[in-house]
Amino acid sequence: MSDRFELRGLVWPTLMLLVMAGCGGGDGGGGGDAGGGAAMEDPVDAATAGNIAGSIVFEGDAPSMAVIDMSQESVCADKHSSTPMIQEVVVNSNGTLANVFVYVKEGLESLQFPTPGPVLLDQNGCVYLPHVLGVMVGQDITIRNSDGLLHNINASPTVNRGFNSSQPVSMESTRSFGSAEIMVPLRCDVHGWMTAYVGVVDHPKHSVSNGSGAFSLSTLPPGEYVIEAWHERYGTQTQNVTVTTGETTEVTFTFSAS
Repeated sequence: MSDRFELRGLVWPTLMLLVMAGCGGGDGGGGGDAGGGAAMEDPVDAATAGNIAGSIVFEGDAPSMAVIDMSQESVCADKHSSTPMIQEVVVNSNGTLANVFVYVKEGLESLQFPTPGPVLLDQNGCVYLPHVLGVMVGQDITIRNSDGLLHNINASPTVNRGFNSSQPVSMESTRSFGSAEIMVPLRCDVHGWMTAYVGVVDHPKHSVSNGSGAFSLSTLPPGEYVIEAWHERYGTQTQNVTVTTGETTEVTFTFSAS
């Protein structure tokens, strides 16, 4: 063809450099060193660091959660050994509260942390696992469909850009958030009971209370901090906490049914 160009000499290497320079990241960004230089080092000296650990206590009678009707989704129903319930309030057998997002709200503003590797948000048994998830700004979230039937992930943040992605089969996709936000709600438009929350912060010092109500924030520089605990029904609480070298400061948050 008369309009075909031949790439010779320095033209081909030059074009290759332009193509490489023009290739950017995916939608929403992600972790890692975009400049290709040395990876950022952790700014905290472990030799002088301290820790925060504690529990989320629940007072009062645990509210009754609705049963999830999965009768039309036998694939998902068969994955549950007990009757699946809405996860809005999960009170543990020891009187503590699960799924509370705890993070350093103030005290780390002067530090820059390397972005951790990806975390997993699984759709398994027609529920999101975990129900509450914490990530750092720019950290990749691997969203997996383990059920092999149609799910969609509808994120409705107020600060970040939302998205609504379908996963019709067993598959994975990756998303991240570019700004701090407490919290980003997720839902599945196919299965109305499927909800989850993502806490996005500027550092990796966050935790979610577990099946015994425990949480931990490890390897913090000595100093004064404001710690916040968030729950989807009972709101937020904060405490001022002092961290000292080599010590673990114990903290208790108490949420009440009333």
